[in-house]
Amino acid sequence: MTIRVLIADDQAMVRAGFAMILAAEDDIDVVGEAADGVYAVELAERHRPDVVLMDIRMPRMDGLEALRRLTRPGTVNPPKVVVVTTFDDDEYVQRALSEGASGFLIKDSGPALLVEAIRAAASGEALVSPAITVRLLRRLNSAAPAPREPHTALSVREKDLVRLVARGLTNAEIAAELSISVGTVKTHLGNVQIKLSARNRVEIAAWAWESGLVDGRG
Repeated sequence: MTIRVLIADDQAMVRAGFAMILAAEDDIDVVGEAADGVYAVELAERHRPDVVLMDIRMPRMDGLEALRRLTRPGTVNPPKVVVVTTFDDDEYVQRALSEGASGFLIKDSGPALLVEAIRAAASGEALVSPAITVRLLRRLNSAAPAPREPHTALSVREKDLVRLVARGLTNAEIAAELSISVGTVKTHLGNVQIKLSARNRVEIAAWAWESGLVDGRG
């Protein structure tokens, strides 16, 4: 199945670079490019892409507001949105955690990670760039030195899995790390989402950082 992708970024060179990388993939088709948030929403409603690569800082409407509009409750078949950011955008990434983003990517992560993030989002997973994970972990730990107590109990295996999710590992990587099947990983993730009332694995990662699980305190 071909994955339909919309690229939203105010820098023409970034859009062109992403489009060139994705053009080399047989299973990915770029259906549109937008230089601002307003046009991104218009194109998404017109072309119905499977995945939107969304920059945060854009004119007319920023990526966070565009993300909110594309994934608002009641939307039929909303696209998966992968937020593309820079190291200076950490505060915006934290705000986007609650808006339903399906992944976070550093702009200079390289072609392989870009393609992997798109495929992960299209399949219902979420790839979080390890670089973003480490930086957000450091910020959350310094801002809240006392970890938040879990509001519901997770099993030992679920905690192990959550730690790996928080470090940005994909389902396949988690399966290899824990010596279990990908199907078992998905089952555990579903149970964790229910227990934590999390909408996706990105919110699971945020909970892990805030609760202290990822630095050995949980």
